Amino acid sequence: MNASVAIQVLPDVEGEEIIRIVDEVIAYIKSTGLNTFVGPFETTVEGDYDQLMEIVKECQKICIQAGAPSVSSYVKIAYKPDREGVWTIEKKVKKHHE
Repeated sequence: MNASVAIQVLPDVEGEEIIRIVDEVIAYIKSTGLNTFVGPFETTVEGDYDQLMEIVKECQKICIQAGAPSVSSYVKIAYKPDREGVWTIEKKVKKHHE
């Protein structure tokens, strides 16, 4: 793992439809088999930088395919090419969930 990404998708739809579309995006992220953490505002996923960038791109497409006319996203990226120093999700939040 040389990167982690936190992504928040904001499909341009009304009401409960937002939850349905966001749930589709979360299901896709989980289906990648990578380590993920779903929070109330964003989902964090760890892996290889290039793979994570493809996942970010696919999240946008999923929102559109699910019926949103447009989507805005906020993405945070931690990247360390030499694979050292990117803290894992567990290291960042474990103590807060015990």
